[in-house]
Amino acid sequence: MEFLSNLALGFSVALAAKNIFFCFLGALAGTLVGVLPGVGPLATIAILLPVTYTMAPDSALIMLAGIYYGAQYGGSTTAILLNLPGEASSAITTLDGYQMARRGMAGKALAAAGISSFFAGTVATVIVALFAAPLTQVAMAFRPPSYFSMMVLGLIASVVLAHGSVPKAIAMVLLGLLLGLVGTDIYTGTARLNLGLIELTDGVDFVALAIGLFGLAEILRNLEQPENREVLTRKVTGLWLSWQDLRRIAWPTIRGTGIGSILGILPGGGAMLASFAAYIVEKKVSKNRAEMGKGAIEGVAAPESANNAGSQTAFIPMLTLGLPSNAVMALMIGAMILQGIQPGPDIIVKQPGLFWGLIVSMWVGNLMLILLNLPLIGLWVRFLTVPYPILVVAVTAFSAVGIYSASGTAFSMLELSVFSLLGYVFMRLGCEPAPLTLGFILGPMMEEQLRRSMLMSRGDPTVFVTEPISLGFLIVSALGLVLVCAPAIARRRRDAFAEEA
Repeated sequence: MEFLSNLALGFSVALAAKNIFFCFLGALAGTLVGVLPGVGPLATIAILLPVTYTMAPDSALIMLAGIYYGAQYGGSTTAILLNLPGEASSAITTLDGYQMARRGMAGKALAAAGISSFFAGTVATVIVALFAAPLTQVAMAFRPPSYFSMMVLGLIASVVLAHGSVPKAIAMVLLGLLLGLVGTDIYTGTARLNLGLIELTDGVDFVALAIGLFGLAEILRNLEQPENREVLTRKVTGLWLSWQDLRRIAWPTIRGTGIGSILGILPGGGAMLASFAAYIVEKKVSKNRAEMGKGAIEGVAAPESANNAGSQTAFIPMLTLGLPSNAVMALMIGAMILQGIQPGPDIIVKQPGLFWGLIVSMWVGNLMLILLNLPLIGLWVRFLTVPYPILVVAVTAFSAVGIYSASGTAFSMLELSVFSLLGYVFMRLGCEPAPLTLGFILGPMMEEQLRRSMLMSRGDPTVFVTEPISLGFLIVSALGLVLVCAPAIARRRRDAFAEEA
């Protein structure tokens, strides 16, 4: 009965007129940025963070969440029509989706992507609703040492699942932790690491960091690439599936949903890891595996269901533990902090409307997405012809105006410029900015739990290994780090990163 009453509370929040509007706005914006190559949900959420200052917390998070899972829908459109994934998680969809489009079955491919994504989103929402609250109750029993060790595990997991060099990923995490400590000491109130600048007394501006590293840095990198957007199919027809097609995608969709729901919870991987894993499984078990890579509808349904399920179950560790599973979730936590909400298991007690409203809004958003995507395919195709230089000017101007209006200081513009250039340099050096963001978000929280632990144990550091839960987290962290540093695994990571670059 308590579960039903919680869902009723969630529906009352999610179905409020303003929240329906912001859910629709997020789903629409997410689809659009997913469709447009070079403009992803990470950059979009970062750019829109200043807008959330003026919004209610539930409306802000519902809109940002809609952008994230909406982009998973939109990314399949370019993967199928252009052989160019709008999202990294849709990269594997190009293998069969584009081949279907070349054979005149673009409509079927897009319909398979939409239907499988809706099914996965619905199931993943139920999973979040069923497991988020119990996990929150478990997390509330954690003591400071366990909480600190859990955050260490989160950072190590982001290193394990990051692409490319392990030392570079560790360096980015440490840099993020260092930047997160800039500002004022939480206990003594003295300024630290602020380079003598009074503007940094309150710390580094998270909005400037996010927009710079993920928004403008991505734009700078995309400007290096020649623009090539030849749309294969300008008029898409046959946007529905026959009974035989539905039977073919049924089990791939179910398998993809299960894989995505599990892998989406893991720090660092999320939707992208889920889509690749689902495709690999399908190649092994599908009855039509001989067609995979040549235009098999299973090769569209499996990864698309997996990436959408993964994008939604990624909210579980964020909502229950205050632990971001990927860079987008780190931005979501940043948005909560900007709203004055302390991330962690206390949210379900102190902000039940926000907690359950966000969960229910995921189902509402998925319903909106299935109604938006298939009828508006023609509109999305026309958007693909928008010249990228026009998008660059619009996004840059919007970013600058947004951050200045939020802070009201010229120093924030300087921070934006510095982080934009740093982000571009990091990309050129093969350093992912996502671990830096996770370190920046978790740094202050880790410091607080560390100092609480040391006060509780009267300065005895063995408290982290004498408490069973804390010891368990640390052992898993050490095993993960040792595993990823093994020569064979490190070599495969370098090779995979080189192929992507």
